[in-house]
Amino acid sequence: MIEKKHKKLSITYQCELLSLNRSSLYYLPVPEREENLKILRWLDEQYLKTPFFGTRKLHKELRALGENLNIKRLRRLMCIQGWQTLYPAPNTSKSDPSSYKYPYLLKDVKTTRRNQVWAIDITYIPMNKGFMYLSAIIDLHTRYVVGWGVSNSMTAEWVTGIVSESIKIHGRPEILNSDQGSQFTSDVYISLLKKEGIQISMDGKGRAVDNIFIERLWRSVKYEHVYLYAYSDGVSLYKGLEEYFEFYNHKRIHQSLNYETPGRRYMKCAA
Repeated sequence: MIEKKHKKLSITYQCELLSLNRSSLYYLPVPEREENLKILRWLDEQYLKTPFFGTRKLHKELRALGENLNIKRLRRLMCIQGWQTLYPAPNTSKSDPSSYKYPYLLKDVKTTRRNQVWAIDITYIPMNKGFMYLSAIIDLHTRYVVGWGVSNSMTAEWVTGIVSESIKIHGRPEILNSDQGSQFTSDVYISLLKKEGIQISMDGKGRAVDNIFIERLWRSVKYEHVYLYAYSDGVSLYKGLEEYFEFYNHKRIHQSLNYETPGRRYMKCAA
């Protein structure tokens, strides 16, 4: 485990010894009461089935399952889990200065090459005792995961580090799409994208479908890996996800890619 105040070994060197990406540095899972962890896990699975459910429907579903909690507590747990109710919103291609920093640039855009459009997002990861967060970047044309990282907090510096590392390895995209979360409207994140000459695109508020490809990635990661294991610490989670993304990129074939792997499609597509 990484020791932040080690007298002789820097955090960067500790990461090198453990074969961890510095931008993917994790900390201990966030602690929560056992009953709250149970509800968080249920919310995580339920979101993949019914992202259009709001607080009232979820409350009734939980009460039917015997969970005695009030709306205020449910909303807090939904916030931790990252629930964003999916609903239709008009005029999502127009910028609204009161709730919207950058417009959605992908409407009617057809991706034809790698590194044309990347999408980034953050998702909740249930652990045996606590929870952590996973952020990943996917190339939309090839479905190739160009970068990822885990942490116990959703900071702007964390996601910006993942973007920076991905650019160093794969080059910069023309467009990077995200939701309107505080991490993606922060000065440090926006400054990096502007410095690299990357066009900034953001989903319409409440429109998770705008980032549908990365939402599908989360479903695959969770049902094919995370839900099958009870990870208890950051090291085992990182190593497990490292193996899964290697499988996803280079061994898992996709029907939408004519049964090619994302890695094969990414390597043969002209930049």
